[in-house]
Amino acid sequence: MKIRPLHDRVIVKRLDQEKKTASGLVIPDTAAEKPDQGEVVAVGKGKRSDEGKLIPIDIHVGDRVLFGKYSGQTVRVKGDELLVMREEDIMGVVEGA
Repeated sequence: MKIRPLHDRVIVKRLDQEKKTASGLVIPDTAAEKPDQGEVVAVGKGKRSDEGKLIPIDIHVGDRVLFGKYSGQTVRVKGDELLVMREEDIMGVVEGA
C-alpha cells in the first residue's frame, strides 16, 4: 500500500532508539521514551498561498528529521506505526548522520 499525503503533510516513520544506556543497562520497552527522530516516507505537494500559488515542501523522502515528542497523528499501516504531521511541526533535518 502506498500513501500520498495531501497539501503540506509529511509521513514519518520513527527511528528505533538505543535500548541500552552508556553503562550497558538495558531499558525495558515500558520505560523507554518515544524517539524524536524519524525518516520521511512520503511528502505532499505543498501548501497553497492566499494568492493560490503552490509553495513546495522543503523536505524530501528519505530525509532524517527531528520533531517534538508529541507531534503528529499516529496511524498504523500494515503493522507499521507512522506519524502524519505538517511540515511546520518538523524542527529540522539531521544531516551527516
